[in-house]
Amino acid sequence: MMNWTKCALGLTAMIAFTSFAQAGEVLDKVMADKTMIVATNSEYPPASYLNSEGKFDGFDVDVAKELAKRLGVQATFINPAWEAITSGKWGGRWQMAIGSMTPTPARAQVLDFPAVYYFTPAAFYVHQKASYESLKDLNGKKIGASAGSTYESYLNKTLKLDEAYSPPFDYLVEPGEIRTYETDTNAMDDLRLGDGVRLDAGISSVPNIHEAIKNNYPLRILGEPVFFEPLAVVVAKGDKEFSQKTGAIVEEMRADGTLKALSIKWFGADLVSTKAK
Repeated sequence: MMNWTKCALGLTAMIAFTSFAQAGEVLDKVMADKTMIVATNSEYPPASYLNSEGKFDGFDVDVAKELAKRLGVQATFINPAWEAITSGKWGGRWQMAIGSMTPTPARAQVLDFPAVYYFTPAAFYVHQKASYESLKDLNGKKIGASAGSTYESYLNKTLKLDEAYSPPFDYLVEPGEIRTYETDTNAMDDLRLGDGVRLDAGISSVPNIHEAIKNNYPLRILGEPVFFEPLAVVVAKGDKEFSQKTGAIVEEMRADGTLKALSIKWFGADLVSTKAK
């Protein structure tokens, strides 16, 4: 007859041992397999996307490849749902996420952010033929932003970025009316109709604005960026050594100019140098 008390105690010990072992396993597994599985996006050019050959490409992908190279392993890529990445419930399916994720206090409850590797600057844009010369000229105007975005929060003066990662910022525009859209592109579509036809201005990320201009939208950026949104390398909680090693490599890439060079390659600008004070 089985001794259920001893069985239960043994099972409890096994569970405890397994949990403890898993807590430090990630770096060992990556080094043993010589492969690091990286979760990223497939529809977010030029940060990460599938190129004409069906392969992952972009700034995030190049950062991941270089990080893996310095770790002495090969990077492979998968494209899970964003909600799966942010949930922290990775279940060993991937070891790292490099997909332009903003660290937030809520996400920090289930994920670790070893290092911020670049910042997305947010700026106001106007029609190419508009007469505005400075941001104060936008006070009282109709300004568009994507609904639920950090840009809408900035217009509403409710934007909260983690002070541990983000440079301080000020609210420099007093909108007369805030118009929200499903996407940034929808707002740009309204503004391309002409200055003041439906919108007077919009706010988005500088890379998004540059991409629109490259695609013949008659827009221009007005003034300097008003805030910088930090984007971080992400690992699951539980392996301090892996997190610290990752963070150290990213800082090496920043110090030797690799991140800056990749940023200029993909964005045409240095989006790396801004640092939280």
